[in-house]
Amino acid sequence: MKKILAIVGVIVVLLIAALVALPSLVPADKIKGEVVAQVKAATGRDLSIQGKVSVSAFPSLGVEVNNVALANPAGFSTKDLIRLGALDVKLKLLPILSGRVEVDSFVLVDPVITLEVDRKGKANWVFDTPATAAKGKPAPAEKTPSPATSASGSGSASGLDDIVLGDVRIQNGKLTYIDGPAGTKEDVDGINLAVSLKSLDAPLAVKGGLNWHAKAIDLGLNVAKPRALLDGKSTDADLSINSETVKLSFKGQANGGPHAGATGALDLSVPSIRALAQWATGKPLAMAGSGLGPLALNGQLAAAGTKISLTQTNIAIDAIKAKGDFNVDTGGARPALKGKLDVEALDLNPYLPADKPAASSAGGSAAPAATAGGKAAKSGWSDDPIDASGLKAADVDFALSVGSITVNKIKVGKSALKLVLNNGRLNADLTELALYQGSGKGKIGLDGSQPGIGLDASFVLKGLQAEPFLTDAADFNRLEGTGNFDVQVSGRGRTERQLVSALNGKGAVSFLDGAIKGINLAEMVRNVTTAFGGGGSAQKTDFAELGGTFTITDGIVRNQDLALKSPLLRVEGKGSVELPPRTVHYRVEPKAVASLEGQGGKADVGGIQVPVIIEGPWENLSYRPDLEAMLKGQAGKAIQDAIGGKAGGLGGLVGGGSGNEQKAGPLPINPGSLFGR
Repeated sequence: MKKILAIVGVIVVLLIAALVALPSLVPADKIKGEVVAQVKAATGRDLSIQGKVSVSAFPSLGVEVNNVALANPAGFSTKDLIRLGALDVKLKLLPILSGRVEVDSFVLVDPVITLEVDRKGKANWVFDTPATAAKGKPAPAEKTPSPATSASGSGSASGLDDIVLGDVRIQNGKLTYIDGPAGTKEDVDGINLAVSLKSLDAPLAVKGGLNWHAKAIDLGLNVAKPRALLDGKSTDADLSINSETVKLSFKGQANGGPHAGATGALDLSVPSIRALAQWATGKPLAMAGSGLGPLALNGQLAAAGTKISLTQTNIAIDAIKAKGDFNVDTGGARPALKGKLDVEALDLNPYLPADKPAASSAGGSAAPAATAGGKAAKSGWSDDPIDASGLKAADVDFALSVGSITVNKIKVGKSALKLVLNNGRLNADLTELALYQGSGKGKIGLDGSQPGIGLDASFVLKGLQAEPFLTDAADFNRLEGTGNFDVQVSGRGRTERQLVSALNGKGAVSFLDGAIKGINLAEMVRNVTTAFGGGGSAQKTDFAELGGTFTITDGIVRNQDLALKSPLLRVEGKGSVELPPRTVHYRVEPKAVASLEGQGGKADVGGIQVPVIIEGPWENLSYRPDLEAMLKGQAGKAIQDAIGGKAGGLGGLVGGGSGNEQKAGPLPINPGSLFGR
């Protein structure tokens, strides 16, 4: 036994001596030349080793190489694909003798990697062997190992079954990506990563950080059992990304195999969306308003291949809170999104341009801004091209429900919308709409498949309270009543002005039990001066029914059958609203009649007519009586009838009579006030 132990001891001593002497027996220049030749044969690229090459065999088998560079082929803007300040690799010796690989250290010092796509679309990380490069043909692609080979057994083992990582680090790395066709360049520097892996059955831990756009990002990755991923199975995993502008964490399962992915809980936090966008792009976010501040998102993530789903999702953007489910597939010609979103309250005002303050007159009331020529400036439609490219960004099948919506002063109640977007064409089906005590449905179609945009819309709305709606929507408070609408409109244009000028359609509008404020048509019949000047904003014309139909042709809205019915008064109207120049030309013919019928009453009851002309720009409408037409028309005959006693009870109903008196009486209007002096 002693002899055996002595022999073993001698062998060990000889082995140690041989390992110590090995580096001196293998010249470093020979190793350097062999490595350079092998790299050239494998990649067709030149490898330069300008620094010292050191080889050690005890206590670890190791190689240290300094100042290494792998060259780019001709035609790229940078000389090297990879440059290393130093590479230090050490393998534990005794495990190698037993067929295991244990990395004592693997350290990359000052690595600089430049990935580039030239102007012709060629990437510098695609290698050609010398033989194929000489022929001008790409090298044949290597066969991808089948899942059966790579997922289990000896296929996954090839040198990996018993790998152990000790000190594995990247120190002060830099990664640059140059996109020649796009003319862009991105740099990531300060890359420092440390990897810990005792075995494939032990946890893998990666920790470190990097700098991007002058901000530090901390990274962390943990995988419970790496061998499970190599075998195509699942294992616990978590990921964290932390920076000043964004924080993201994932905790769940990582899946290996041909459909590698992950499932688990995702949590995203962004202090400011605007700050994140500026950090990522280097430019301020081109969106009006003061919104897009904090963002918080959490839900259950499932990702595999080109498909990603996020369910049980809670979203908070500024004061907006929502819940929903989302499914995205990026495997088609365009990303496809399908899902649903329930929003508690959607206030869009923080995302709209701020209103410009209106100019004020000396008396403090708003007045139209004046141009250099002294004429009031008209707010018009935009001539900027409509950018509808966003309609081609994705295909969407989405259901949206909102508890309430606020846009400027407009307040919309509970609403439901179904959106379908395909190849630049959007169809929005408004299945539920609550608007100022009214309810309705509608459809909107937007076609962005061609330059500009096409519009095709229809709405049916009943029970709308007109005054609060028009006041909030257009700062127009001169109409009261319950409104009912049936509208169809379509058009196409490359600019806002072109679109408005191309609108065509038709519709019907009616208002019940309301009033026109600012003018008293019944009083006007008696005294024109009082009706237009004396009453001011307190003047109004009550009605039981007001409505009519309209057509739209090339942006011109025309109405020929406006009818207002109320006791003692009938009003007929016709005219046009010109959308492109934003003007109105309308004629109203009120009649003072001997009838107490209102809603549903006859429209052709005889009486005294005093036509009124409404015209001017939208923001400064004017009202004036058409005295000339009145004298030439039915008013003269009505006056003669009244003087001759043929007016029946008109004097009692409108003028000086009272009770059931049926005498002709004096003329129920003041001719002096009506016709002037």
